[in-house]
Amino acid sequence: MTSAEGLSGKVAVVTGAGRGIGRAVCEEFLLAGACVVAGSRTAGADLADLPVADADRLYAVDVDLATPDGPGRLVGTAEHRFGRADILVNNVGGFPGGEPRFGGFRSVSDDDWMHTVEFNLLTTVRAVRAVLPLMLEHSGGSIVNVSSVNARLPAPNVVDYAAAKAALNSLSKSLSAEFAAEGIRVNTVSPGPVRTPLWTAPGGLAEQAAEAMELTDGEAAMKAMADGIGGIPLGRFAEPGEVARLVRFLAGPAAAYITGSEVVIDGGLLRTV
Repeated sequence: MTSAEGLSGKVAVVTGAGRGIGRAVCEEFLLAGACVVAGSRTAGADLADLPVADADRLYAVDVDLATPDGPGRLVGTAEHRFGRADILVNNVGGFPGGEPRFGGFRSVSDDDWMHTVEFNLLTTVRAVRAVLPLMLEHSGGSIVNVSSVNARLPAPNVVDYAAAKAALNSLSKSLSAEFAAEGIRVNTVSPGPVRTPLWTAPGGLAEQAAEAMELTDGEAAMKAMADGIGGIPLGRFAEPGEVARLVRFLAGPAAAYITGSEVVIDGGLLRTV
């Protein structure tokens, strides 16, 4: 990506930036010439080896984004260091405890519901609330919310997560309608399974699935899941960089006429439109 594509000098705030999709988004934006303010609980350590020619363009913030003031602190850092925030990528989210609830609906307590909604929805609400004054001051901006195919593919083991992501999709649509006249675009990216540490780390979902399916290792399990009946037509999980490149496109001027859209990147997993 070149500066001619319009991200050189832009300031992007990325939540959930330490690993997986968030880390890949940071790398894509840096390659595109943007300045990046990246937030996660261990962003400093997680992004220390991220290649960047100009270290002044990357600022990692160690922050718990699930706290009420966490997203505001991250956006405030962008304002303090760069005076603006042109792009917001709300990537933070996931399964409470790091994995699906295999006990189904009856295993999810009120506290579990509150934690899931806070982590997957309220983090975005708070980040958008914090960034809007900066975007309005500079007559526009782009917000990309990372959702999930589970918003449209709910299942018992992700009942709370799927509901929170469906709410995130609705929020994105509402925001896009309210702020379009102010030059602020809001879009959603919904990935299917992605090769992130959630799956690939030792003891992660891939190894758990391998044990359940009596397969040799996590790689074999992910391949079986992609190939199985009702699986992924492209036959594999996505790479984080593939999702990040879609986020980069939606954030930039090449997508200037796109707002209020949910773009699915799932290898064909969803069979309905």
